[in-house]
Amino acid sequence: MDDTASATPQRPNLAAVAALAGVSASTASLAFSGAGPVSAATRAKVFAAAEQLDYAGPDPRAQSLRRGRSGIVGVVMEDRLADAFSDPMNITMLDGIAEELGPHHAGLLLLTGSAEGPSSIHNAPVDAVILIGCSTRLLDAVNVFRQRGVPIVAVEAERMDGVLAIDLDNREGSHLLARHLEELGHTEVAIVALPLEPTHERGPLSAEREARSEGFTASERIAGVREVYPAATGAVASGSTIDEGFTAGLALLRGAPARPTAIIAQSDLLAVGVIRAALSLGLRVPEDLSVVGFDGIRLDGIAPHDLTTMVQPSLEKGRAAGRGVLALLDGDMVAPVQFTSEFHRGATTGPVPR
Repeated sequence: MDDTASATPQRPNLAAVAALAGVSASTASLAFSGAGPVSAATRAKVFAAAEQLDYAGPDPRAQSLRRGRSGIVGVVMEDRLADAFSDPMNITMLDGIAEELGPHHAGLLLLTGSAEGPSSIHNAPVDAVILIGCSTRLLDAVNVFRQRGVPIVAVEAERMDGVLAIDLDNREGSHLLARHLEELGHTEVAIVALPLEPTHERGPLSAEREARSEGFTASERIAGVREVYPAATGAVASGSTIDEGFTAGLALLRGAPARPTAIIAQSDLLAVGVIRAALSLGLRVPEDLSVVGFDGIRLDGIAPHDLTTMVQPSLEKGRAAGRGVLALLDGDMVAPVQFTSEFHRGATTGPVPR
């Protein structure tokens, strides 16, 4: 039996490509990386030689070891990824992050706070991490990243030492929405809140739940409303979805001893669900019930009304997080970034019913 017939073919390497192209190994390496002064003609010769030898390029694992970096940025979300991707805000933010990191050849690794194993937040091979809407439950993980010297950026999270903050005026924006309803004469106002606990338990909004809330964005938006309506009642949704808004809307509107004349939903999707619940009960919006949301997402085809809401710059938040990561990786000092949402007066709010 001929032993050579069964031998594993040797993988072509960069030296072989360089020899075939008639250039040095270092020139071939620069041609692949795109980082050096290599002419277009030389690069074309190197790529032609690589194609002839069926060479796919330098091993990224070896490159990572030489650079001391993985080329990966972790994006940590506490929600299950299926829940996170049901919210257009998260998708738009990820688009913004990718727009900034893409030209720098950095990949994104999506992580959840509960993930275990090699892709957990404790041992994922990342150069930096971006926390999106994460609670202080992740403080231990943040400490781990700090000890590893991994730069950290947090989007809409409670302020933490050594973490670059990308903030939104959630409290101020919610205060503005509440003030708008007050100016229209509403006194009976209810809140449909985003999840307050990691368990995403739905149910009535109570003082006890507010006090132990771990949902930073939800708590900030509630606080803004409480500045205008200290005694507002409400319901907590298990997620930012139309179905959850519908369920919460029914709970607040059906059989209540004092039906609210206005509902402040903490996301546009929740607001759409509330509107659908009101319509199913024969209520008119805004003649019988005013509804406001928060986010300013495109609702073409799913919303029966032009929604009164706060429009937030979610794409710009993602871009700012991406720029922050790149600056921190370069060792630069970076200041926190504060974004402002914009009030949009739609057709879902009107004077208090008489």
